[in-house]
Amino acid sequence: MTRTGGANDPATAGRQVHTAADAGTHTVIGDVLAQLDAHLARDAAEQRSLTRTRRLVRWLPSPLDEAEDPTHVTGSAIVLDQDGRVLLHRHKRLDRWLQPGGHVDPGETPWDAAIRETREETGLDAVHPQEGPKLIHVDVHEGPRGHVHLDLRYLLYGDGAAPLVAEPGAAPDVDWWPPTAVRDLADRSTVAAVAAVLGSDVPAG
Repeated sequence: MTRTGGANDPATAGRQVHTAADAGTHTVIGDVLAQLDAHLARDAAEQRSLTRTRRLVRWLPSPLDEAEDPTHVTGSAIVLDQDGRVLLHRHKRLDRWLQPGGHVDPGETPWDAAIRETREETGLDAVHPQEGPKLIHVDVHEGPRGHVHLDLRYLLYGDGAAPLVAEPGAAPDVDWWPPTAVRDLADRSTVAAVAAVLGSDVPAG
């Protein structure tokens, strides 16, 4: 059941539920906050999303649970292959090329969700960097059904020669694209996330 009030309820402004020192049942939230606190935004747009996400994750009682509040954390992936190409799929409802990602399932972390969603939406078994999950971009945007997604984007790697077969019901169009093509295919936030991986602006095609 959706909690009344919601993430924009002014009555909750100032309340803090979680901190980076949370332990026990809130270990995942503590890890998320630690990632967010260590993350540096690349531009003003991402800084607004990062500031908002830090605040909301701290006061939402269950920030990973889409059933608890229409505002919640999602996990997505910027996946690179051995040639530096970017994995995108054409979203069925939005009809545009996006990175794989979606809601966090019960018991999951956002970085686990990024791996699962990549597998479900593209058929690729991608992996995190050897040093562990790497948060590379944060974006707040509207989702379906009145949701607001606090989207945490993680860097993943995958085999560019592996077959790409999405699960039934997922977008059928999946492909690897050079960074020069992403600027023309994807939306602003996806282009910004790819730029974060490259460490520079995405070049034009």
